[in-house]
Amino acid sequence: MGRRKLEIKRIENKSSRQVTFSKRRNGLIEKARQLSVLCESSVAVLVVSATGKIYNASSGDNMSKIIDRYHVQQADDLKTLDIDEKTRNYLPQKELLQLVQSNLEEANVNGVSVDSLISLEQQLETALSVTRATKTELMMEFMKTRREKEKLLIEENLVLASQIAEIGKQTFLVTRDETAMLPEYSSGNNPPETLSLLK
Repeated sequence: MGRRKLEIKRIENKSSRQVTFSKRRNGLIEKARQLSVLCESSVAVLVVSATGKIYNASSGDNMSKIIDRYHVQQADDLKTLDIDEKTRNYLPQKELLQLVQSNLEEANVNGVSVDSLISLEQQLETALSVTRATKTELMMEFMKTRREKEKLLIEENLVLASQIAEIGKQTFLVTRDETAMLPEYSSGNNPPETLSLLK
C-alpha cells in the first residue's frame, strides 16, 4: 500500500500542527545541508514559527556572511532596476541633445518655461547617471579581464621559472660530468706529471 497524497492546507489540530512543523522544519534543514554538501553551495534557512520563535541553520558559510552577501546582491539588483527604469524614461542621447539645443537657443530662451527646464534637467541627470553606470560596468569588466590575464601570466611565469630551474640543474650536472672527464680531474692511477729537477 503506497503513501496517500497529503492535501496542503492548514492543519486544524494544534498538537498535530506543532508535530508537523517540527518534523518538516528538521527535514527542510536536512535538505538544505545536503544541497550545500552536494553542490558546494552556501545555504541559509530561516524559519519563523506561528508563535514567533526563530529557527535558523546555515551550511557552507555562516549565516551572517550569507545574509551580508544577500544584502549586497539585493542592493545591486535594486540599483540595476532603478537604472533600467530611468533608462526607459529618458530620450536617446541624440534626441536629448537636440532638445537641449532647441530649448536654449538665444531666440528661444525667453519662451522656455521653468517646468520644461526642470524636465530637461531631469532628463540630463538621468542620461548622466545611466552613462556613468554603463561606464562603471565596462570598467569593472575591463578590470576583471585584466586580473584574469594577470593571473594567467603569473601562472605562466611560475611554469617558466620552474622549467629554467630544471634546465639549470641539468646544465650543472652535465658540466660537472664533463669536468670529471678532463685528465686533470680524472681520478685514474696515473701519477701526476712533475717537472724534472734541474741538474
